[in-house]
Amino acid sequence: MKVPLRRIGNSLGVILPKATLEAWGVGEGDALELSEHDLRPPGRAGFSHQELDQLRHSLSLAVVRGCTPREIRAQILANLHRWEHQGVWVSAYDEWRKIAQSDDDGALFAAMLGRDENAVRLRQSMPYVGLLSPGEVKRLHEEAGA
Repeated sequence: MKVPLRRIGNSLGVILPKATLEAWGVGEGDALELSEHDLRPPGRAGFSHQELDQLRHSLSLAVVRGCTPREIRAQILANLHRWEHQGVWVSAYDEWRKIAQSDDDGALFAAMLGRDENAVRLRQSMPYVGLLSPGEVKRLHEEAGA
């Protein structure tokens, strides 16, 4: 939506539609966040655990839809190799390495897309980053924050 600049006293400003302010949950006297590129409602305190896993699940689903199991395994192993040499390692990476080194697509997809506690835990340390474009990642983050 384009919003025209208007003279307000000795300044320039914008008048936002009431429906937009209501959708953002803000009213008169509330603060908005202004950056060099946008104006938006104040950020939330963050995602709940459930919302964060839903975001991770959405990212994982996008990877599965756009990449072959072979491509996913190659990215996992490349990332794990780099992170190990950088001294950045968590125990979940040992599990991911075993999954990536096996030929069991079911185990790979279960870890990436499952809803059980183990899959949720493994998704907290996703080693298949880098397979989605920055634009796709941004879009999924924005959808999750909506």
